[in-house]
Amino acid sequence: MLLTAPLAHGPACDTPVVGIGWRHPHYAELLHTRPALGFIEVHSENFFAPGGAALAVLRQGREHYPVSLHGVGLSLGSALGVDEQHLSQLARLVQEIEPVHVSDHASFARAPLPGHAQPIHAADLLPVACTHEALTVMCANVQRVQERLQRPIAVENLSAYLEWAHADLPEAEFLAALAQRTGCQLLVDVNNLYVNAQNTRLRSGPSGDADADRAAALAQCRAWINTLPAASVAELHLAGHAHLGNIVIDDHGSRVSPEVWTLYQHAISRWGAVPTLIEWDTDVPPLSVLLDEAAQARHWMMQCSRATLGAAS
Repeated sequence: MLLTAPLAHGPACDTPVVGIGWRHPHYAELLHTRPALGFIEVHSENFFAPGGAALAVLRQGREHYPVSLHGVGLSLGSALGVDEQHLSQLARLVQEIEPVHVSDHASFARAPLPGHAQPIHAADLLPVACTHEALTVMCANVQRVQERLQRPIAVENLSAYLEWAHADLPEAEFLAALAQRTGCQLLVDVNNLYVNAQNTRLRSGPSGDADADRAAALAQCRAWINTLPAASVAELHLAGHAHLGNIVIDDHGSRVSPEVWTLYQHAISRWGAVPTLIEWDTDVPPLSVLLDEAAQARHWMMQCSRATLGAAS
């Protein structure tokens, strides 16, 4: 099987690689206008059906752009293992599209249901407890997927709205160990980091000093970023989130916040010019808004590259 070469990245990357999530409202416009983008990303499961209009559109997009396949259904953290039918559908799509990246989440969705022969599927990204036992399970599932696809996959950190009391590994160390043991790559969602940090602060009780709480959340995220080795990070995601009083939701429904841009700058200063995606899945705006956000990411990536080259000279 011919596989497309991974998107190049590094501290001295001459051409920043920035893409957008390609969603249904923008199918026709993107194919017509063909804006300058490093890649486009789609949700894998939307294109599992053999033939049909959806796959035909994706084939057209693939003629003009590298494609990244981002999934939500592999359930890599499930003790039941990977669903064979789901994996077969993904393998067929990978062979058809030859994507630059294949990714899914460090989560689970499948679980046994007492009294039923078939497992239930939560149709959601449920957080895995970061334990050594859960790490062993996820490593086995990731290896199974990679063996079937004949390529490394990228695993994304989750926006989680609860914390497991018995977790015995910090999330960043859990993911770093996953990458080391399996040879997989990591997809770091910078927005998810900030959402989780804010929710941690809300659960413990705000200090009453908004600036201090913001600084503490940013410091928590920087420490997370500093834990991961650059070689394991294959892609970054940027998106918006929503404050709903006592919780912050990763809704992908607004522009990237100033705090997430700040963390993005820290991430690329540590990891280099990692291919970056702008995600927008709810209240999808005109294509021009996504392209504007992509231009902002490209600006910071160029700034990072210049600073790195300047320091080396």
